[in-house]
Amino acid sequence: MAPQSLKKNYKCSRSLKQFYSGGPIIVSSDGSFIACACGDAINIVDALDSSVKSTIEGESDTLTALALSPDDKLLFSAGHSRQIRVWDLETLKCIRTWKGHEGPVMGMAVHASGGLLATAGSDRKVLVWDVDGGFCTHYFKGHKGVVSSILFHPDADKNILISGSDDATVRVWDLLAKNTEKKCLAILDKHFSAVTSIALSEDGCTLLTAGRDKVVNVWDLHDYSCKTTVATYEVLEAVTPVSSGTPFASFVASLDKKSKKKKTPSQETHFITLGERGVVRIWKSEGSVCLYEQKSSDITVGSDDEESKRGFTAAAMLPSDRGLLCVTADQQFFIYSVVENVEESELVLSKRLVGYNEEISDMKFLGDEEQFLAVATNLEEVRVYDVATMSCSYVLAGHKEVVLSLDTCVSSSGNVLIVTGSKDKTVRLWNATSQSCIGVGTGHNGDILAVAFAKKSFNFFVSGSGDRTLKVWSLDGVSEDSEEPINLKTRSVVAAHDKDINSVAVARNDSLVCTGSEDRTASIWRLPDLVHVVTLKGHKRRIFSVEFSPVDQCVMTASGDKTVKIWAISDGSCLKTFEGHTSSVLRASFITDGTQFVSCGADGLLKLWNVNTSECIATYDQHEDKVWALAVGKKTEMVATGGGDAVINLWHDSTASDKEDEFRKEEETILRGQELENAVLDAEYTKAIRLAFELRRPHKVYELFAGLCKKRESDDQIVKALQGLEKEEFRLLFEYLREWNTKPNRCHIAQFVLYQTFNILPPTEIVQVKGIGELLEGLIPYSQRHFNRMDRFVRSSFLLDYTLGEMSVIDPETETEYRKDKKMEEVKVIASVSAMEQDSEGIDQKTPSRKRKSQKSKDKSNKKRLVAEAQGNVITV
Repeated sequence: MAPQSLKKNYKCSRSLKQFYSGGPIIVSSDGSFIACACGDAINIVDALDSSVKSTIEGESDTLTALALSPDDKLLFSAGHSRQIRVWDLETLKCIRTWKGHEGPVMGMAVHASGGLLATAGSDRKVLVWDVDGGFCTHYFKGHKGVVSSILFHPDADKNILISGSDDATVRVWDLLAKNTEKKCLAILDKHFSAVTSIALSEDGCTLLTAGRDKVVNVWDLHDYSCKTTVATYEVLEAVTPVSSGTPFASFVASLDKKSKKKKTPSQETHFITLGERGVVRIWKSEGSVCLYEQKSSDITVGSDDEESKRGFTAAAMLPSDRGLLCVTADQQFFIYSVVENVEESELVLSKRLVGYNEEISDMKFLGDEEQFLAVATNLEEVRVYDVATMSCSYVLAGHKEVVLSLDTCVSSSGNVLIVTGSKDKTVRLWNATSQSCIGVGTGHNGDILAVAFAKKSFNFFVSGSGDRTLKVWSLDGVSEDSEEPINLKTRSVVAAHDKDINSVAVARNDSLVCTGSEDRTASIWRLPDLVHVVTLKGHKRRIFSVEFSPVDQCVMTASGDKTVKIWAISDGSCLKTFEGHTSSVLRASFITDGTQFVSCGADGLLKLWNVNTSECIATYDQHEDKVWALAVGKKTEMVATGGGDAVINLWHDSTASDKEDEFRKEEETILRGQELENAVLDAEYTKAIRLAFELRRPHKVYELFAGLCKKRESDDQIVKALQGLEKEEFRLLFEYLREWNTKPNRCHIAQFVLYQTFNILPPTEIVQVKGIGELLEGLIPYSQRHFNRMDRFVRSSFLLDYTLGEMSVIDPETETEYRKDKKMEEVKVIASVSAMEQDSEGIDQKTPSRKRKSQKSKDKSNKKRLVAEAQGNVITV
């Protein structure tokens, strides 16, 4: 087997972040995305893989209501600040805002035409707004409690509005009524507690209202009479009708056939209820018959004192046969679908989107293909995610306290096994294939902080606990297909350390086990009797992670002293120490056949190391808190990290792709460079300058501008070249000009290009250049220095002219001509420093109006007299 090539880079290919923190949600008309509250922000979440498509940043306002326009182009939001905002989902900008209620807005609804927005407030009022103008068109009052539910009739011709309140009433409002007393068409007061949900049947003739009084009332909208009252015996949070032509309708029809009571289809109303029990139930209004009820809730609760976490808070029927969306109290989205079997159809949980994971303590990849990732969070359950879509496939629930550690393996029979350790002082063995618990181990007297499977035989696993003991658990006699968990037995136990055991690892040949502890030491034990082999001493802080090398007789430890060490098993000596983390190193794991390893720490960093050179190859910063969990795939060596920020990041080796991209980029650079040279030879300066900017060649840009300045009509060509630049290229231009302006031999080109740039760019565009303030701060001092130098040249030319005039070397000039010539000379000096220098060196060539006298007509005595007078004049001056 050929050795693997060293990895040089990893890229974060996918992330699972918190996207829902509880509160209002709204589903698009096609069911493709969900808009939901996440703190002060609004996330637009893809309904397929729970990825955040876009985020609308809030303004420190807790959201209380959301609504979407019928075309899904506008999003309406409101919060405790009472501000009603209208967002354009294409640009993610707030296009309109207004305030109308005297308290928080608790509900929103948009008319079918999209032109009206209805808001229900805690101030007991119902207001209707013109979306385009932002002004109030209708003002309804009459409720005596907080108005939490509101709904327009879906038929645009029926201009009625329905609202439900905490005063146990439902009111129907007429949008066309002009008389104040006739605005309220009906008051539906059959409830005895707060109304939590209202819904209309598909034909728009039947109204369903659900409340905390545990009943659903069915109303006839023709005469506003109560047709029936269905007792559900649970506090309801959502009610939704079953639409015809959907798999749910077929499912209901098959259930209805089994019902003893039969009615004509026109008299039947079927609906779905969800509430505090966390189960989905389907009802038939006639006879108040429950046609279907889930046997158990899919919402897991670890202990009886956490009943507040159980239950649904909202629901919506997704279009296009996507299923039923249910929102749980612990920020999860369940999507139920109807599955047709040979015998009978059934309702199954087809997708689970987790809005918030809380702190992640451990994670491992599942199976040989590593398609799933088992994650232990600050919960009593283990969540198993599909790596491809990052949706939660299923959960393993059974522990009574928080799960702290886990490990996975593939048994000899091909089943995927998971072992978990919890704060409830038990270990559990799970069959991930059947999603059932097959074994429970008790005996530890402290939190179980670490577990690890055998690497070769898979007939045992080890556990380390806060009670300072290390235990070996036997899997002999455990049936992987068992429906009921059996009690696991221990092979051996040892008091391994003086303090808590944080990490355990088993050698590749199952002969040794290593433990890392709070007592700043690691110990190696011989299996199966746990005979002590050697103690590894050298770390100055607690040890968080241990792992055996896959090829060498050594073990790696990660510690709170910010270092990673590699130790020899034979004598316990430290072979290498790796320093680079700025805080505690929490996890470390070998990759690339033991020649490299990755580590993560409390500084939120993931680092890639080379074992032979002790070099940190790369550092990645994708977490905002401590990275507690690190998982490495055995086959793909894909890396997963998770931590205190509740974020899961998946990393793929990008060494080969980076090399290919670099080669492709180099090839493209060569071709573009040849294109640049051809443009220079063809005197296509505009094209050449643009190419030079694209290739980031400042020296070539200078040569091109310098060449243009030497040509006639250079102004037009420079302006043409500058007009073809983009905003980012203008920023580069200012950077180049700042550099050229610091050098005397290049400053005249810089000043000339800068002058042309300011001529073609208006100030409004200049201030939009990124970092323009810093760039101008670098340009101004040197420019001032150049103008001062030119001013000194001008002054020197005055003295030289005066001296030569008094010496009669040049003819005297009239005052008018002298001033005119001097004015022209000043203009030329300011235009170009080089021109001024040439004027100073050859004054005779620059002043053709001054005629030299013939030296041949002067005799020798006159020359001496003139020189003597000139010397006297210079001294006087």
